[in-house]
Amino acid sequence: MKIIAMIPARYAASRFPGKLMQDLQGKPVIQRTYEAAINTGLFQEVYVVTDSPVIFETIAKIGGKAIMSKKEHECGSDRIAEAVESMEVDIIVNVQGDEPFTDRESLASVIEVFKDDHQQEIDLASLMTRIKDWVEINDPNTVKVIVDNQNFALYFSRAPIPYPRARELDIPYYKHKGIYAFRKRALMDFQRLPMQILEATEKIEAIRYLEYGKKIKMVETNVSGIEIDTPEDLEKAKSVWK
Repeated sequence: MKIIAMIPARYAASRFPGKLMQDLQGKPVIQRTYEAAINTGLFQEVYVVTDSPVIFETIAKIGGKAIMSKKEHECGSDRIAEAVESMEVDIIVNVQGDEPFTDRESLASVIEVFKDDHQQEIDLASLMTRIKDWVEINDPNTVKVIVDNQNFALYFSRAPIPYPRARELDIPYYKHKGIYAFRKRALMDFQRLPMQILEATEKIEAIRYLEYGKKIKMVETNVSGIEIDTPEDLEKAKSVWK
């Protein structure tokens, strides 16, 4: 299989505009993420796909591979689909641009799903991590996922799922981490299929795949990492990097 990584990198961000170009111990966040993906050694190619000339030039200047998006996109999947449409690839891994601590173990685990899927029944693989803090469980910025007994995703939500009606039970809650691995055909399907009501309501792109019957295999990980969504996250990342 030919496996590549795509890092969607939109300059605008509602909570922290320009966050990917913020300095993280001497290098922009997007450069740190790009280098982390390269250093895993898991990919034949790693690309940054962006709507920003500044981000494009930052990656090109270090000899990296960057692609300018031709148009605006609603989500990362659309931006990646445009970039890979003419490429001969099998698996595309979406690495979030705001995760400079992206680790090899997590990426390898989602890729491994496809190596074992000899019937090619799995369309996507993604990561989830157990959460127990009720503040995080109730936080709408934390996307939760519930799975069946084979760890296929049943639904994603910003609300606490499942609802804790039976408080005496030890209910496992899982946070969805935004790393995806796609078969190319699933990504191309996503691009042409219109958004439905559940995705529009929750603003979670993974729901579109479920609404159209795609199978998403979830892999549990204990690696939490740091997603840079706010200035406070950036300061935390700087402390950890030291």
